[in-house]
Amino acid sequence: MNMQALMQQAQKMQRDMTKKKEELNKKTFVGTSELVDVTFTGDKKLVSVNIKQDGSLDEEDKEILQDMMVIAVNDAMKQIDKETEKMLGAYGSQLNGLF
Repeated sequence: MNMQALMQQAQKMQRDMTKKKEELNKKTFVGTSELVDVTFTGDKKLVSVNIKQDGSLDEEDKEILQDMMVIAVNDAMKQIDKETEKMLGAYGSQLNGLF
């Protein structure tokens, strides 16, 4: 296999991976437990938290708690992404954007 064919194959793979990643990012995923439902997008962004009413919280407190949980989880995810980029970013640049 010549170098040009190899590069074309790598570029096609990169386009395919990008397309699949975009499709994944558009999907939503719901995790459930006895008292809580959470919804994430495919790129790991928390969209919503639903605390199931058990009588111990009034509605306003429940909504505030849900909003604060979304903010806190998304903040933690951003910190993870930032640290991952900091630690592994050098490897990505060496691959010239193939992935």
